[in-house]
Amino acid sequence: MLYQRTIAKKVSITGIGIHSGKKVTITLYPSAAGTGIRFKRVDLENAPELVASFDTVGATEMNTTIGEGISAIHTVEHLFAVFYGLGIDNVYCEIDGPEVPTMDGSGASFAFVLKEAGIQNLSQSKNFLVVTETVRVELDDKWAEIIPASKLIIDSEITFTHPVIGTQHMSFEFSCEGFINEILRARTFGFLRDVDMLKRKGLAKGGSLDNAVILDDFKVMNPDGLRFEDEFIRHKILDTIGDISLLGHEIAGKITTYKSGHKLHNMLCRKLMATPSAYKIVNSAFLQKEAVEAFELPRSMSLAFT
Repeated sequence: MLYQRTIAKKVSITGIGIHSGKKVTITLYPSAAGTGIRFKRVDLENAPELVASFDTVGATEMNTTIGEGISAIHTVEHLFAVFYGLGIDNVYCEIDGPEVPTMDGSGASFAFVLKEAGIQNLSQSKNFLVVTETVRVELDDKWAEIIPASKLIIDSEITFTHPVIGTQHMSFEFSCEGFINEILRARTFGFLRDVDMLKRKGLAKGGSLDNAVILDDFKVMNPDGLRFEDEFIRHKILDTIGDISLLGHEIAGKITTYKSGHKLHNMLCRKLMATPSAYKIVNSAFLQKEAVEAFELPRSMSLAFT
């Protein structure tokens, strides 16, 4: 049986929001089994507590936002991907600004802080969302679908005219260890030619070579280059994990995407949950061993358990 997890102690992390450009601190607290991931804006008087869920997602342009209006919390996807990647189900988050700090543009800084805090098993077992029939969504020439599978598999393809990216494809069978080694460190990316347009929209105000892979018309501008030859598709999978984690359960199903983004991921979540025949909720005690074993932490992470 696989048990729910939280963190062992309070921990904080401070950084710049990639879109807002504002310095922000997020403080994470241990939370009881069954409470999920919850947020509270502490810089606003009487701000509501926000439950992280597919149906509380608001804006999805260039990031995933929880809630709406002044109390919304932007760019949650990288942190949520790390929660899912490490099997953490329950955390209370206080944040003193409008956006989760981007750190280096990947999930690595969050994983480091969570390891230092420690990861604690709780007394309640996990539930899995098991996909039982195909669900598909389309948006222009982009699409995403989820079909039955014994564990979480993400098969993703992107295509850009840029010579460094071109067409990239990756199929990733989820495991905690695989997430840490293959996906966690992949950074968000953007194009120099789009910077002025994004800033006019109120986006990318905090973007820099320190927190994103930036490309001019021909090459990667970051002095140290790429962390993986195909870092772009690996980051797309990181985003996908963060967005589908908002279903609130571990997932047994194969997700295939083509040119997808945050909006399409949320559309897939909403359509899946609006189709009762397409899924069932199963306790980990009754699930196939293969799916449960995927959430075993590697030895280096297990040392952080209390």
